[in-house]
Amino acid sequence: MNVITLASCKAGSGKTTLAAQLAGHAVAQSLRCLVVDADPKGGFALLNSRRVEGALPLASAERGLERPLEVADFLGYDWVLIDTAPAISLAVQEAIRVATMLIIPARPGFLDLAAVRETAELVQSGRRPYAVVLNAAPLKCDDKEAQTVADTRAALDRYAIPVWSGQISERTGFASAAGEADARALAVAEIARLWSMIERSVEAVNAARTGAGGQRQAA
Repeated sequence: MNVITLASCKAGSGKTTLAAQLAGHAVAQSLRCLVVDADPKGGFALLNSRRVEGALPLASAERGLERPLEVADFLGYDWVLIDTAPAISLAVQEAIRVATMLIIPARPGFLDLAAVRETAELVQSGRRPYAVVLNAAPLKCDDKEAQTVADTRAALDRYAIPVWSGQISERTGFASAAGEADARALAVAEIARLWSMIERSVEAVNAARTGAGGQRQAA
């Protein structure tokens, strides 16, 4: 079972919305995907209850992550997405510890950089693979990134923080530029590309773990 934790020390990074988009894409691909709401404020549960396409499989981490993860594994879920609170806490540290991979959503611009660095340091201490995903980014123009996106990438590169090569664009911009139907198609395509990156990364992580386990047994 693959566990993807979405973490950010900053509120408003779009973490909960991104978790819903990723889970919705996975379910649409007939993958068994469960979302665990580990934010005490229950933001994902509220969003899920209003989802037009129907509620996604959801569990609460009110009493910790161990039980919902055990149940998810027993029920045969392939993927679990954990939506965490925008803070540094024991619950967030536990969500990092159990993750196969972590996603750190961040809005482009220098206001989010400090929070990204703080979150990255927390993730690095847990020794888990991770990537920053630039979220609610300005639309590309002639396939060229907005300057604020390019500047954010350059700043994170200086700190050796891995950033996904794509972006999740601001939906209002899509709607005004392409119309609602086309906007949805463009947004779905971005999420599909992000999910593909996650799948490839998790496959590499699992292969490395299997190889390391084989080497230990051979020794």
